[in-house]
Amino acid sequence: MGKKTGRPSKYSQELDEQAERLCRLGATDKDIAQFFGVTETTLNNWKLRHPSFLESLKRGKDEVDSQVEQSLFRRATGYSHDDVHISSYQGAVTLTPIIKHYPPDPTAMIFWLKNRQPDRWRDKREGTDGDDGLHDALKKLIEGLPG
Repeated sequence: MGKKTGRPSKYSQELDEQAERLCRLGATDKDIAQFFGVTETTLNNWKLRHPSFLESLKRGKDEVDSQVEQSLFRRATGYSHDDVHISSYQGAVTLTPIIKHYPPDPTAMIFWLKNRQPDRWRDKREGTDGDDGLHDALKKLIEGLPG
């Protein structure tokens, strides 16, 4: 067998833990490649050649993606949480336990539904067989108007 050519890899197993931490901070593959001083192509090669590296990226990304998903869900459905109201009167500080309520957010609802049920919630329905309800009714009305 011949000798390997090219530069030695910068990869070492110690990078797995660093990569996972970076993912938990929201880093993208591009960010991680820059942090390690390699190209995205090299990072992708590491994923292929080093299963532990790929798994560390998946773990870190899955954890924060799940947190964001839960936050979006709570935002779309509304939520409440315990809090403390702090007030001061004549130099006396008062801490009053309260519950803060956040109503459902329509923008979060739309985003969630468009991504979870795109066939039912996308803005424009393409390729329908004439059963597009209001859109078809308006189209027929416009076609029936004198030119």
